Amino acid sequence: MSNTNSIPSASSGQASQSSSGSHAEKLLLILMVTLILSVMNATMFNVVLPQIRDEFQLAPSQVSWVMTSYSILYAIGTVIFGKLSDRYKLKNLITFGLLFFAGGSIIGLLSANFWMVILGRVLQAAGASVIPAIGMIIPVRYFSPESRGRALGTVAVGLAIGTAAAPIVGGFIAGSFHWRFLFGLTLLVLITLPFYRKYLKDEPQNPTPIDVIGAVLLAGTVGSLLLAITLSNLLLAVIGIAVLLLFIWRINRAAHPFIQPSLMRNSSYVIALVIGFFSTAVIIGIPFLAPQLLADVNGLSPSVIGFVLFPGAICSAMIGKKAGRLADQKGSPFVVAIAMSLLVICFALLSWVAGAPPWIISIVLLCGNLGQTCMQIGLSNTISRTLSPDQVGIGMGLYSMNMFLSGAVSTVLIGKVLDFEHSGLTLNPLRLYESGTAFSNISVIMALVVAVVGVAYVWRFGAGKSDTIGSPKTAQSE
Repeated sequence: MSNTNSIPSASSGQASQSSSGSHAEKLLLILMVTLILSVMNATMFNVVLPQIRDEFQLAPSQVSWVMTSYSILYAIGTVIFGKLSDRYKLKNLITFGLLFFAGGSIIGLLSANFWMVILGRVLQAAGASVIPAIGMIIPVRYFSPESRGRALGTVAVGLAIGTAAAPIVGGFIAGSFHWRFLFGLTLLVLITLPFYRKYLKDEPQNPTPIDVIGAVLLAGTVGSLLLAITLSNLLLAVIGIAVLLLFIWRINRAAHPFIQPSLMRNSSYVIALVIGFFSTAVIIGIPFLAPQLLADVNGLSPSVIGFVLFPGAICSAMIGKKAGRLADQKGSPFVVAIAMSLLVICFALLSWVAGAPPWIISIVLLCGNLGQTCMQIGLSNTISRTLSPDQVGIGMGLYSMNMFLSGAVSTVLIGKVLDFEHSGLTLNPLRLYESGTAFSNISVIMALVVAVVGVAYVWRFGAGKSDTIGSPKTAQSE
C-alpha cells in the first residue's frame, strides 16, 4: 500500500517541477519581448529630438529633457521596484508598472504641448523602470545557478535586438508618419501583461514595512547626482552628496532600512558593483561614441549611422544565448575574459582607424558589441551569486541603478574630451587618420580602463575564488 501511494506522489512532484520549468522558459520569452520594446522606447527618441525641437521652437538644452527626464526617473524607479520585489508579488508590480507605462504613452501620443511630452516620458519611465528590475530578478529567482547564465543570455538578446532596432524603427516611424507615433508603438508592451499574470508565481509576501523616508532620500541622491552630471552643476553634486550622507545615516538608524547595511558590508557585492561601474562606463561609451564619430568625422546622416551600427547589434543578439551557456558551463570568469579581450581589441583598433571608411568602423564595432554582451552576462551572473535570496531584489536593483550613474558619468566625460578635440594631444602616434584624433585618444583611455577592470575582476572573482553566498567556488560552478 505504501509503495502504491508513493508512486503518484513522486509522479506529481515531477509534473510540478516540469510545469515550473516550462513556465520559467515561457517567462524568458515574454521578458525578451518586453525588453526589446523597453529598450526601443528608451533610445529611439534620440533620432527625433530635432523634429521635436523644431515643432515646439525649443533650444537644444530644452529638448534634451525628453531624454534626461526619462533617464532620471528610470534610474530611480529601477532600484525602488527592485526593493518592492522583495516584499510584493512580481505579477502585481509588473501590472502596475506596465499600466503606468501605457498611461504615459497615451499622454505622449496625444500631446499638444511640450510639457505633455515631458509628462508622458516621465510617466513612461516611472512605469517602465519595473522592466530592468524584473529583467534581473526573473533569471535569478526562476533559474538555478547552473542554468542562470543561459537565462541572462536571453535577457542580453532582448537588449541587443532593442538597441539594434531602435534607430531604424524610430527613423522609419518618424519619417513615414509622425514622431508622436513613437509613443503609440510602445503600447504594444501591454500584450505581454496577461502572460506575466499567468506564468509568474504567487511568491510569499514579506510583511516587513517599507522605509519610505529611506526611499525618498535614495531617490533624492540619485536624482541630484544624475542632474549634476548631466548639467555639470557643482551645487547639485554637493546636494546629492549631502542627501547621500543622510541616506547612510538613515539606513543605520531605521528599524527596517530601505537597504540593509549588511548588503553594503558584503565585500564581494561591493567590489562587483565597483567593477560594474567602470565596465559600464566603457560599454556605454561604444553606443555614445560611435554615432558621433560617424557623424562628425565621416559625415553620415542618422539613418545611415543606424545601418552602420546594425550588424554589431544583431551579432550580439545572435550570440547572447551561447554566451549565457558558456557562463553556465565554464563559469562567469571565462565569459568575462572573452568580453575583456574583445573590448580591448575593439578600442585598440578604434584608436588606430578612427576616421576610416564606415564599413571598417562597423567591423571594429562588431568586436565591441560582442564584448559588451559577454560582459553584461558574465558580470550580472557574478553579482547575482554574491546575493542571499532575501537581498536579490534590492541587490540587482542597485546594480541597475549603478549602471545608469556610470553611463551618465561616461557620456559627460566623453563629451568633455570631445570639446577639446583640437587640443593637439595624441595618445596613439600610430593612428592612421588625423581627423579622428580625439576619438582615437578616447579609445586608448577606454582600452586602459578595460585592462584595469579585467585585472580587478580576476583578482576577486577569477578561477578558484569564491563568489557565491555560503559556498566556495568550484571548477564546475565557477
